[in-house]
Amino acid sequence: MIISDYLAQADALAQDCRALLDGLEPGTRLDVAKGQLNALKDQRLEALQAALRMLPAEDRRTAGTAFNALKSSIQDALDGFAARVAAQGAGAPFDGSMPARLPWRGSLHPVTLVIDEICDIFRELGFTVALGPEAETEWYNFGALNFPPDHPAMELHDTLYLGDDTLLRTHTSPVQVRTLQRFAPPVRVLAPGQVYRRDFFDATHAPAFMQLEGLAVDEGVSFVDLKATLAEFARRFYGATRRVRFGPSYFPFVEPGAQMDVEVDPGDGKGLRWVEILGCGMVHPNVLEAAGVDSERFTGWAFGMGPARIAMSRYGVNDIRTLYDSDVRFLEQFVR
Repeated sequence: MIISDYLAQADALAQDCRALLDGLEPGTRLDVAKGQLNALKDQRLEALQAALRMLPAEDRRTAGTAFNALKSSIQDALDGFAARVAAQGAGAPFDGSMPARLPWRGSLHPVTLVIDEICDIFRELGFTVALGPEAETEWYNFGALNFPPDHPAMELHDTLYLGDDTLLRTHTSPVQVRTLQRFAPPVRVLAPGQVYRRDFFDATHAPAFMQLEGLAVDEGVSFVDLKATLAEFARRFYGATRRVRFGPSYFPFVEPGAQMDVEVDPGDGKGLRWVEILGCGMVHPNVLEAAGVDSERFTGWAFGMGPARIAMSRYGVNDIRTLYDSDVRFLEQFVR
């Protein structure tokens, strides 16, 4: 390449870049303009830079000056286009009749609100919060909780196993055992956390959900203490006029076992009715012994509830899937 050809190509590229930017529509965004400009100039600019080394030594100074002037010309043309875009935006008429865009405001999920409220109530009753791992061993999840070896929940088709002896916990009850192993009675803990089960996702079930359990172990603890504590919780959570009732139920880790119903209005137009909100009972002696607690000296009671079910009865939600849809139109009702 000779110097005259080099200067002609540089001048042609500068003119093409200015023509491109001058020919863009007034409303073209700056990033779009830059993309089109780069597509036009990049390869040609690289070729001119590479050609500098091919020129005779006496012409390289002239060519280098022209190359630098070319880059400055392209940048000046782009700056001029950006200034025109900014001027058009500054001169746009203001429409005072347009509605304002309200700022986005985050909020806690309704299930989280329920968990926080329940924890606050039980803290006032002398409980502390305890947490545990979501991936558990089979012994902590089943064996220490008095599940018989042939219990259906221990089968692969009923529980989400991660390995031969590791699974995603099906309840937060292992936290009770871990707490008793770590701390000597008296113990009063509340264990909220995520649990996993191979359930179908329908109006009343979810395969992954929050659970909240409570445990009280001390000398002389009886079923009377359980009923009094849970009735006080229901009074504070649902209101002083709400009635509660207890009925028999079965869980491997308690004896005797019970369920607690609360008279609530689910919001479906049918008025008050009895709704089961939790299972409970006296801690089975085998569970205490597995945790290293003397079952002849200490007794205890425990309960477990699903905060999502509690949120459904609190807020009049008939389908649990609504709580997992992340629909802002639904969730914004609970913004505080």
